[in-house]
Amino acid sequence: MLTEKEKLDSLTALGIELNYVQDLDILMEKILSEARRFVDADAGSIYIRDDESLHFSYTQNDTLQKRLAKNEKLVYSTFSIPIDEKSMAGYAALTGNTLNLQDVYHIKPEKPYRFSKKFDKASNYTTKSALTIPLKTSAGDVLGVLQIINARNEKKEFIPFSSENQKVMTHFASIAAVALKRARMTRAMILRMIKMAEMRDPKETGAHVNRVGSYAIEIYDKWAAKHQISHEEIEKNRDIFRMAAMLHDVGKIAISDVILKKPGRFETDEYEIMKQHTIYGAQLFQDRESEFDDAAKEVALTHHEWWNGKGGYPGYVDINTGEPLEQYRQVDGLTGTRSGEDIPIFGRIVALADVYDALCSVRAYKEAWAEDKVLSTIEQSSGTQFDPELVEIFFESLDIIRSIQHRFPDK
Repeated sequence: MLTEKEKLDSLTALGIELNYVQDLDILMEKILSEARRFVDADAGSIYIRDDESLHFSYTQNDTLQKRLAKNEKLVYSTFSIPIDEKSMAGYAALTGNTLNLQDVYHIKPEKPYRFSKKFDKASNYTTKSALTIPLKTSAGDVLGVLQIINARNEKKEFIPFSSENQKVMTHFASIAAVALKRARMTRAMILRMIKMAEMRDPKETGAHVNRVGSYAIEIYDKWAAKHQISHEEIEKNRDIFRMAAMLHDVGKIAISDVILKKPGRFETDEYEIMKQHTIYGAQLFQDRESEFDDAAKEVALTHHEWWNGKGGYPGYVDINTGEPLEQYRQVDGLTGTRSGEDIPIFGRIVALADVYDALCSVRAYKEAWAEDKVLSTIEQSSGTQFDPELVEIFFESLDIIRSIQHRFPDK
């Protein structure tokens, strides 16, 4: 456990570290894990404000995590609660005050807020102490609520949060709020880009890209663990990859409405034009400013390529011209296709995530498929369209994948 001096000394460094994280969801996970580490809390949750409600966004719980197999993740339901005095999180958001409760099962009757026992009963967990902190900007605006649960002593016994814990967490929350505000602005910019694409292509919705980005991260996490990628590399890649995955189809803004909004399947010549969206998307990120541009270009270009090299597009092309690269040009003049691990891992993952979500969703030319049909199609495409290792990881992650669908529903 960190000493109080170590906690305070590390806050400045942590503020710098949090501001390097660009993706909103990755940042929320990191805020929660760092908050728990600072005060050695067993569990915690983070809520994000959406108008007059709080959206339950992420939760972590060491006790429940230990009940799972290695590399499995907690599956949780997302929900919203009103910003009012009836719940602890709602009260903190409404008043801007921190709540430090020693025992949530014994809240004084005169208090307006109560603890909901539903989660404890459903998971066979016992919540005791809880520190509920509003995430406020310097202007006093509440962006969300951080709630950490069950402080622990050296023997890992549950104890109340001390006044020193509360002081440190108040400082932490102010630092986290700055990073959170910046990440929300970044997410808003990305969603505006996607909104532009949605105006052209009704299929490219915010819910769709959030699901694809979230699926992609879950698959990447397990792939990276199996390939013994370093923790530092994983953390860096998760941040840029989620945003890049969300922008996989942004090149569609350059495709004609006649094709994008056609209420049916494409003719051969229309399909050839549609395939160019991969190249247009890659061109958007060609003027490199950061590693994010590299990842976004890679995903946009390669997320329709096939593992066996016998289908998909665009293959080896010059993204400036869309023409085949000379060294890969085939005798008949067609573009040489990539296959296997020559296709970048980010593209291989998004290929699977995107197709899965498309099959599960309503399209102009089809209804949403039943889950068993979707899963059968994914399984049958292992080794042809999709990387078989990634398909295996996908099926290992199905519970999380399903929970993501509920987290980002179509409106």
